Amino acid sequence: MLFGATLSQAVIAATYDDLINSAKLGDTRDVAQMIKRGASIDTTDIEGNTLLMLAARDGHEDLVDYLIKQRAKVNARNSAGDTALRLAAFRGHLKVAELLIAGGANVNMSGWTPLIYAAFNGHLDIAKLLVKSGADVNATSENGSTALIVAAKGGHIDVVKLLLANRADPNKAVESGKRHSISP
Repeated sequence: MLFGATLSQAVIAATYDDLINSAKLGDTRDVAQMIKRGASIDTTDIEGNTLLMLAARDGHEDLVDYLIKQRAKVNARNSAGDTALRLAAFRGHLKVAELLIAGGANVNMSGWTPLIYAAFNGHLDIAKLLVKSGADVNATSENGSTALIVAAKGGHIDVVKLLLANRADPNKAVESGKRHSISP
């Protein structure tokens, strides 16, 4: 009987590894087959990244669309507190961000918001999408950073202009109290 239990555990481990790897590769067909065989739509890797987060992070639009339609938890957070939308915004995957928002992803949350992530890397199209979708342009991260502060620090002038045009507060200070001079 011990052999049978060990074999079952090996099969489960192989399926888990295959599922995680297929999500990272954006292999919608393989992920769908494993889910049909009973794998959880909300399976996570060792860092707590769901299949949806892995697909969103790497810009796999078809897999993101499939997982949303299968009712994956769009607002789940990994061990770092990131959501699929945060990861897509950080990496600059506009179509994925659109799918996630249409699927019910929160654009506002505590900590580093998707807008702050998009502003940090200068992803203007994603910043526009998030603002249009109701993102709080004055939301602050744990250390007091705002989208405007990180965009200005990164030299992302077009994002700075977008944020100022949408009433971002240029007088907010980070936790240290240091103010950032912002002039478009």
